[in-house]
Amino acid sequence: MNEALLERLETVRQAVAQASREAGRADDAVALVAVSKTHDADTILPVLEAGQRIFGENKVQEAKAKWPALRERFPEVELRLIGPLQSNKAGEAVALFDVIESVDREKIAKELAEEMAKQDRHPRLYVQVNTGEEDQKAGIAPREAVAFVERCRSEHGLRIEGLMCIPPAEEKPGPHFALLEKIAAEAGVEKLSMGMSGDYEIAIGFGATSVRVGSAIFGARNYG
Repeated sequence: MNEALLERLETVRQAVAQASREAGRADDAVALVAVSKTHDADTILPVLEAGQRIFGENKVQEAKAKWPALRERFPEVELRLIGPLQSNKAGEAVALFDVIESVDREKIAKELAEEMAKQDRHPRLYVQVNTGEEDQKAGIAPREAVAFVERCRSEHGLRIEGLMCIPPAEEKPGPHFALLEKIAAEAGVEKLSMGMSGDYEIAIGFGATSVRVGSAIFGARNYG
């Protein structure tokens, strides 16, 4: 099992480097975020031992249950929250994560600002944009994104490092990545978290600075 897992990890690493070269970028221009949600510590450990250091989790409580022990062995790990954040979990998120990619409304911005001041801990922040304006999906509407980034800065004192999106599953991702790149330029942010297992190579062509890859590395998720 571990052998197949490590083969998948290496395949993804090579594909990220190749897509970066094809886009005229350096091999290491794009950070690979290994999405470890629903996978236990025993599954994650071989990936850590293979040198992967950036991981994405969807839920605060799940991450809290497995990552503190893993980080005792691998303290240099960067942990990213890539799922929706409930306001009552803001304190735990600030304490646990190095990057929070799902800032998407005023209440969350306010809670994060208060918790960061209280804890004197400052995870890097991304605004999630709902590029497809899907009702069931988190994220701020594209037309509101630039103004929201500005309010995060001016009203809450937050430094927004980047933007994140998850395109609609049934649509071509390219236009959504292009839209996020355009919004980022207008908002004056440099980082773009976009692209998952099925489309990360396309995202790199549109300027992604990080890609979030789960099943292409870990295989099918375990929801049991």
